[in-house]
Amino acid sequence: MNRNEFEIEVCANSVESCQQAQLAGADRVELCAGIPEGGTTPSYGEIKMARKVLTSTRLHVIIRNRGGDFLYTPLELERMAMDIDLCRESGVDGVVFGCLTPEGHIDREANAFLMQHVGNMHATFHRAFDRCSEPLRALEDIIDLGFDRILTSGQQPTADKGVDLLRQLHQQAGHRLKIMAGCGVNEANIAMIQQQTGVTNFHFSAREPRPSLMQYFNPSVYMGTKGAEETNLMLTTEQRVKNTIAKLL
Repeated sequence: MNRNEFEIEVCANSVESCQQAQLAGADRVELCAGIPEGGTTPSYGEIKMARKVLTSTRLHVIIRNRGGDFLYTPLELERMAMDIDLCRESGVDGVVFGCLTPEGHIDREANAFLMQHVGNMHATFHRAFDRCSEPLRALEDIIDLGFDRILTSGQQPTADKGVDLLRQLHQQAGHRLKIMAGCGVNEANIAMIQQQTGVTNFHFSAREPRPSLMQYFNPSVYMGTKGAEETNLMLTTEQRVKNTIAKLL
């Protein structure tokens, strides 16, 4: 298959990861902070700097003010709308969000409220989809709301385990919306996922550890959860992105 038959999105946790994704020829990045929480909205400075360095790769930004569930209060939705406004005013190409009801359905009212702020940017419904109770009904709701794509692992822990639902979603969506396979996509499984589902949009991080340059660490103090790895930085690398793309060709 040809490279132009696929859309490759890299989950970038920093401007440095954005740069590596661009060098590798990624079509776009999803800029996220809080990766251990499943991704949260990055800082204003991170967004502005990413917009500055990304000249050939499109910039999408996650709009998620906290980890946890996808049921948002009015105050949380107001903050999310402000973040979408900030992205639009900063020249961001797309935003990534998703809201659910307590019953696990697509929250049409909350999502419609946020969509009013999107303007000409693209909108991706993120992996809140993998927490919804009726995925095929949810797909139709998301299409009706005007989203461009859904990021999903097929409601399984990783996309390679969710190929059956991914295939079903891809077939049902047709040309109305793009299904993007994400979570656990890598060099070893991306070709299999594509062959078994027909999906042509992929989302992966391609990160590798970069050792900290610190020469001294106080072993008694953690900045986060006790026992968490704090001596390495996990960053996307150009080579891993290229290696993963190559498996599709």
